[in-house]
Amino acid sequence: MFKPVRTPCVGICSTGIGDTVCRGCKRFAHEVIDWNAYDLEQRFTIAKRLETFLAQVVRNKIEVLDQALLLTQIKHQQIQFKEDQSPYCWVNDLLRAGASQITDLAVYGVQLQPAWKHVSLVAIKEAIDRDYYLLSSAHYDRYFAPGQVAEVAL
Repeated sequence: MFKPVRTPCVGICSTGIGDTVCRGCKRFAHEVIDWNAYDLEQRFTIAKRLETFLAQVVRNKIEVLDQALLLTQIKHQQIQFKEDQSPYCWVNDLLRAGASQITDLAVYGVQLQPAWKHVSLVAIKEAIDRDYYLLSSAHYDRYFAPGQVAEVAL
């Protein structure tokens, strides 16, 4: 049995202005509209997709070296996060809360991937959000866009 899944809405919805993928929560427009009609399994499936995409994007830029230290520091800093999610999602929550104030990622048990070592955390936070949106959009275009879903041969 799944635990209740709260809406992933972050209060910055762009589906009302015509986006097929919300720039805030990265759900598809039909998922935003139909969320309250979905059963627990449908909500869980959407939440897992979003978590997987976000973790993938963060992992490309930042490596978690010490998950226990990251968890301790996030709790100590009183950053809102979902403990049942990937630690890479925690890193995103950390950056959203204070990318401009963090001077040493080692304190949190994480380090930048080599290609990102000379990029500011604010720019990395923005790149994560951009890439997360692009990944969600590409998934929508490939699997959900009207007229784009290919029939599977039996």
